[in-house]
Amino acid sequence: PDPAHSSHSTPCHGYAHASPSPSVNSYSDPDTGHYCQLHPTSPISRDRPAHDTKQLPTKSYVERLKVEEGQRGTVENSSGEAEAGQRLKAELDFIGFVPPTMETTSSFNPAAFQSLLIPLDNKPLEMTVLKKVKELLAEVDVKTLAKHITRVDCLVARILGVTVEMQRLMGVSSGMELLTLPHGHQLRLDLLERFHTMSIMIAVDILGCTGSTEERAALLHKTIQLAAELKSTMGNMFSFAAVMSALEMKQIARLEQTWMVLRQRHTEGAILYEKKLKPFLKSLNEGKEGPPLTNTTFPHIIPLVTLLERDEALTESPEPWEATDNGVEVVMAHLEAARMVAHHGGLYHTNAEVKLQGFQGRAELLEIFSTEFQLRLLWGSRGADSSQAERYEKFDKVLTALSHKLEPAVRFSEL
Repeated sequence: PDPAHSSHSTPCHGYAHASPSPSVNSYSDPDTGHYCQLHPTSPISRDRPAHDTKQLPTKSYVERLKVEEGQRGTVENSSGEAEAGQRLKAELDFIGFVPPTMETTSSFNPAAFQSLLIPLDNKPLEMTVLKKVKELLAEVDVKTLAKHITRVDCLVARILGVTVEMQRLMGVSSGMELLTLPHGHQLRLDLLERFHTMSIMIAVDILGCTGSTEERAALLHKTIQLAAELKSTMGNMFSFAAVMSALEMKQIARLEQTWMVLRQRHTEGAILYEKKLKPFLKSLNEGKEGPPLTNTTFPHIIPLVTLLERDEALTESPEPWEATDNGVEVVMAHLEAARMVAHHGGLYHTNAEVKLQGFQGRAELLEIFSTEFQLRLLWGSRGADSSQAERYEKFDKVLTALSHKLEPAVRFSEL
C-alpha cells in the first residue's frame, strides 16, 4: 500500500484472545528478496543492550511508513532542519523493524479437526451428517446464519481474534494488511480455499433438497435472503460473494423449474436477486462500486487475492478483467483498492465487533461454517487433504449429477 495517499495512522486495536496462530516457520531465506527483508533493523539498534531491545514497539509496515512520512513533514517545516533530522534518525532507529514470519502451513487442518457432528473417520457426503446439517440450517433464520458466518470469516481472515503474539508474527496488526503483502501468501490461499468450499457447501444444500420443486424454490429464496443479509446488514462482502457464487453455478442456474416457481411464489426474492444482488456483485468484481466503509466488516478481496495468487487460483469462468475491453482498468481498480483494504484493517475490526456485540453463537452452527468441517463433509476424512484441483474437479461432477437428478435434461427426441 502506498502511504502517500493517506495521512492518518491506522489504529492498533486491542484484539480479543483466540486460538493459537497457524503454524509458522521463521523466514530467513537469504536468496529470495521478500518484502520482510527490505528494511532490516539498523546497525545502531542491533548494538543496543538487550534491555533496550525489549522496549522496541512493533510497527506494521504501513504504520512505519506513515511515521516516517509525518516526521519528514516535521523536518521540512522546522527551522532547525539539522537538529530535527538527527532526532528523526534516532527515533527511527529506536522503532527498529522485527522481520515477520513466513507461514508455510495452512491454518486449516481437517485431519486433526475435532467435530461435534462428524465421526473421526467419515466418507464424503455422509447422509446422516448431511441430514443433520440441513436440519440445523433450516431451523435458523438468515440473520442468525449471517452472524455465524461472519464470525467465522473474521476469525479466519484475522479481522477478529488477533492476539499480540499473532501481530508480532505477522508483522502487521490485521489480516487485511497481511493479505496485501508477499508474506501473506498462505493467508491468501486459505481465503481462496474457504471461499470455494463455502460456495460448494451452499450448492450442496440446495441440490440436496430432493423434495418438491416448491420446497427447493423456498430454499433458493432463503439463500438469496442470506446473500442480502450478508451484504446489507453484516457488511460481509466475502461470504456475500461466496453465496452468490453458489447461486450462479451452472448446476443451479440450469434448474429452470425451480427458478420458475421462485418467480411465481417468491417474486420479491427473484427481483432482489436479478435486479439488485447480481448487478451489485458485477460492480464489485469490476472494481466500480463498493459498500460504505462504515458498514463493512469484510471487504470484497477475492478479485485481489485471485490476482496476487494467479497461479494457484482455480477458476472456471473468466475473471472480470479477462472478459472486458477495459481489463487493465479493472486490474488497476483492484490493486488500488488493496491500499484501502490494508489501511482500514482497524475499521473493519471495529465494525465487526459492533455488529457481533453480544453474539455468542451455537457451537454446531459455528462448526458447520468452519472450513475444516466443510472439507471433511464434502470430501471425507481421506479426501480432505488431497490436491485442490483434484477435489474441485471431482465435486464439479458430483454437483452436475445431483442437478440432473433433480431436473433431467430434456432430450430433443422428447420435444
